Amino acid sequence: MNRININYLRQLHYKFAPLMIFPLLLTVITGTLFQVAVVTGNANNFIWLLELHRGKFGRINLEIIYPFLNGFGLLMLGVTGVIMWLQIRPRH
Repeated sequence: MNRININYLRQLHYKFAPLMIFPLLLTVITGTLFQVAVVTGNANNFIWLLELHRGKFGRINLEIIYPFLNGFGLLMLGVTGVIMWLQIRPRH
């Protein structure tokens, strides 16, 4: 089995991670805060959080593709991270 070019994988991971951190953090924070609003009975006052959570940013509406971009980005970061981790582990 050929080893994947670890330098290329590191560069890909290094360039992709900063692009993905903002949408992932935005999704986590807005989802959590909206759930707190639901539990406290204030969901109607915080619908704007749900819109951000779904990918609606004012006039820019990414609701159709935002979850797929988030999911794909997280999957790619996970896969590249695991592959790099497996290749640098000491073999016994």
